[in-house]
Amino acid sequence: MKHELVLVVDFGGQYNQLIARRVRENNVYCEIIPYTTDIEKIKSMNPKGIIFTGGPNSAYLEDSPKIAKEIFEIGVPILGICYGIQVMSHILGGNVRKGTNAEKEYGKTEITYKESAIFEGISTNIVWMSHTDLIDKLPEGFKSIAHTKDCPVAAMENTEKKLYGVQFHPEVEHCQDGDKVLRNFLYNVCGVSGDWTTDSFIADKIKELKEIIGDKKVLCALSGGVDSSVAAVLVHKAIGDNLTCVFVDHGLLRKNEGNDVERIFRDKFDMNLIRVNCEDRFLGKLKGVTEPEAKRKIIG
Repeated sequence: MKHELVLVVDFGGQYNQLIARRVRENNVYCEIIPYTTDIEKIKSMNPKGIIFTGGPNSAYLEDSPKIAKEIFEIGVPILGICYGIQVMSHILGGNVRKGTNAEKEYGKTEITYKESAIFEGISTNIVWMSHTDLIDKLPEGFKSIAHTKDCPVAAMENTEKKLYGVQFHPEVEHCQDGDKVLRNFLYNVCGVSGDWTTDSFIADKIKELKEIIGDKKVLCALSGGVDSSVAAVLVHKAIGDNLTCVFVDHGLLRKNEGNDVERIFRDKFDMNLIRVNCEDRFLGKLKGVTEPEAKRKIIG
């Protein structure tokens, strides 16, 4: 089953994964893509909505991350967050400038909202800010829908083109009713139905793996970390004993962690697991090395 999709365009912000998680918590399938992704590819993915992340750059600088202006013409609702609202404003003809020390905002900040589809049902007035730049001239067709004492455009909208932006971070827990902002964008603006859950993702992925692998054998490098562990469990649910996991114990894990990995995947998940004890080899290569980057390369 193909689910509704929302894309998170990553401009280098630290909260890109958190934004995607918040979208998924609202029963909407979400993928993160880099800002350099080709517009035609984005069109082909047929998203119901797009979210621009924050980022550490200034939108008005020549070498800052940008996205093609055509993305605003494909008819898909877009929400810009922090740097996302600034890059939207800059590309569409607004003005973004460096704030004075008095205009910079960080942490919990009082905000005044105006009526908007993305602010429906919000009764609080505390958001989480983290910005040194600000918008002092709106792009054509936009209006300000929120402000703070020092930020005249804390949020903006162009309802005709379904373009929205917020200067604050609705994805973080410190932002009161931030979850409602994201949910309102998804349901009120993008018109999603909420057809995705983690359970449905697991079922779909297992079915897909069965079709791809068939009766072939699979070898999985298992570290015991999140990524390889999830991959191993999903493949095992799909093909059972046709999966063999190889766990290389390099002697650099936490106390008893190697034994825990072996016990969990052999006993709990009943997987074919080969444990390779390489502690002497790894520690021998690391002997006398003190520089962290050199250690990392040796281990890799």
